[in-house]
Amino acid sequence: MLQNSDIKQLIKQLWNKFWSGGISNPITAIEQITYLLFMRRLDEDDAERMTNDDTYVSIFPSQELRWFYFKDMPGDKLLSHIQTDVFPFLKTLSPADSPFAEHMKNAVFIIPKPSLMVDAVRIIDEIYIKIAHDSAVDGRGHSVQDIQGDVYEYLLSEIASAGKNGQFRTPRHIINLIVELVQPQFGASIADPACGTGGFLVAAYVYILTQLTSDAHRKKDEDGFVRGTRADKLTDSAQRANWEHECFHGFDIDQTMVRMGLMNLMMHGFNNPQIKYQDTLSNKYDAEESYDFVFANPPFTGNIDKNDINYDLLQIADTRKTELLFIAGIYRMLRIGGTAAIIVPQGVLFGSGKAFVETRKIMVDQCELKAVITMPSGVFKPYAGVSTAILIFTKGRTTTQTWFYEMLADGRTLDDKRAKLDNYGDLQDIVACYSERIQTQPKDRKGQYFMVPKTELAENNYDLSLSKYKEDNYVAFEHKAPNLILANLRMLETEIMAGLNELESYLK
Repeated sequence: MLQNSDIKQLIKQLWNKFWSGGISNPITAIEQITYLLFMRRLDEDDAERMTNDDTYVSIFPSQELRWFYFKDMPGDKLLSHIQTDVFPFLKTLSPADSPFAEHMKNAVFIIPKPSLMVDAVRIIDEIYIKIAHDSAVDGRGHSVQDIQGDVYEYLLSEIASAGKNGQFRTPRHIINLIVELVQPQFGASIADPACGTGGFLVAAYVYILTQLTSDAHRKKDEDGFVRGTRADKLTDSAQRANWEHECFHGFDIDQTMVRMGLMNLMMHGFNNPQIKYQDTLSNKYDAEESYDFVFANPPFTGNIDKNDINYDLLQIADTRKTELLFIAGIYRMLRIGGTAAIIVPQGVLFGSGKAFVETRKIMVDQCELKAVITMPSGVFKPYAGVSTAILIFTKGRTTTQTWFYEMLADGRTLDDKRAKLDNYGDLQDIVACYSERIQTQPKDRKGQYFMVPKTELAENNYDLSLSKYKEDNYVAFEHKAPNLILANLRMLETEIMAGLNELESYLK
């Protein structure tokens, strides 16, 4: 995550300028900031490619559309120029049939004041100067693209309220934990059926790049995950471009989230990301057995109209509850041998209704349910206080035993502030113990993790709540004999009466 305190401070200044400038909705502010970041990035990337490639043709039809041309204009002229010339040009980028072009059609530029426009351009310029400086002094090869991606992630992390339809941003360290456990591979198809800003897709991308990066260009992040995006072992640029375009797929039912997800992936280096406006629970979505890996923290909005639900999903889970329908949908999306990791409310683990039981049964009987990791309720604060769990399962394999882990800490305070602590919490322990779960099984179930055989899950109506199987860790306590307790009480009574008599003497 972003380490430079100067850049963090500049982002906070940017937020404050938008707030005082009349754009108080955080989603709207991020959209407008994103467009400006994108304008700045386009100019710099284009200039660099023109310098290093004699055959490259600039994407800018005129110099007037470049950031470095208009950034020092006076306020009125700057605002007018971006509204009437630069932003319309931005909407024409990428192939006409690309997701970016499709979802930019309805995008609007709504910065209302020349003064806000000037301040925003100035601060963004300062941010990119800091990015360039950090990249130049980083001996581990942390590129402009890496830091730029971190800036955007930090910008998104500043949203302090839940989104529409039950959406809330998944903390980046939880996303990284999940991706680290699942270990997606280069060339595999990866999807998120409710991708929001694209956090899981970005994390999977960075994880895979790390596997293609030599040790000299890797380093630990603040949560102990080793990351590096140079990918110096991948020398075929055409192969990489095809991988980025063909292997990462996101879907969301919110047009704003789709645009932000597209921008997030582009900020991380994707030239033509595949994020689409699509309700993956509806009859209009028919992808079946299409993906090797599926990651998701879908919105759980309660019940939806059965007439809108994909018929095939109802054959898997006959319900209107979205938390169950998404599990069914993800099961359907997976290829045989494909693995999913999904965040669910803990009610899914023990719900007694028929649909709850049948959905859990699918993960146990028709998949290998590898892990159930419960998380404390504070993980999603300040957005929500709901208790959640991570489910990891592989379609078409056989469950023999399921690994349970009780996460007690995630390296942050569990209050609304979610301040970073000087440790990793349980994150790295989860990774280490999960990888050794078969070889090193504990002798009892009194600790934070243990294995439960499939037969026991089935005997308990496929209940997946950790508390169902964890053994209580009783502490032996030796009680005194009743006659000794009575003698102590009489002695205490004597002492109390003596004290009262002494106090009474002072009143005479």
